[in-house]
Amino acid sequence: MIGLIGKKIGMTQVYKENGVLCPATVIEAGPCPVIAVKEDGGKDGYNALKLGFQESEKISRPEKGVFGKLKLPGMKVLKEFRIDNVSEFAPGTVLKADVFAVGDTVMVQGKTKGRGFQGVIKRHKFSGGKESHGVRSKRIPGSIGASSDPSRVIRGKKMPGHYGNAKMTIRGLEVLKVDPDKNVIIV
Repeated sequence: MIGLIGKKIGMTQVYKENGVLCPATVIEAGPCPVIAVKEDGGKDGYNALKLGFQESEKISRPEKGVFGKLKLPGMKVLKEFRIDNVSEFAPGTVLKADVFAVGDTVMVQGKTKGRGFQGVIKRHKFSGGKESHGVRSKRIPGSIGASSDPSRVIRGKKMPGHYGNAKMTIRGLEVLKVDPDKNVIIV
């Protein structure tokens, strides 16, 4: 399966053919030039395409050499996509949003919104304590371990801490519209 690197532009609503209104995400998918083709028989030992996305002037000198050989501008984002057959691709080939068709099922990966340091109520959906009769445990986690045995907090205990800014994968999203001229897909 071929993938593309993209950027979320925003949200919208789309009517399906059966008249159901569904929320949709607008993604700028491509253009993504092929930077390198990795083959199973070569030094890499697996089949993959290395794609670039978003032109950038801030690249290292070794990257300038790689992009200079391909006569491409520097790319901000580089990702590899493992595929079965790499024979139909060559370095410098540009993949656009037209690799997707309406009705395709896609998997989308991205980073969640970073929320910084959060307590247990927001981070782990704890219910909180009583709020009446002078109780002072409204938003705290409560007991966090046993007393004398094992005399420590058990590993993996749900505690306050950093929340968000993590990689997340959503599978089974349906492609609702494709605009190859603007390199936009709506899922």
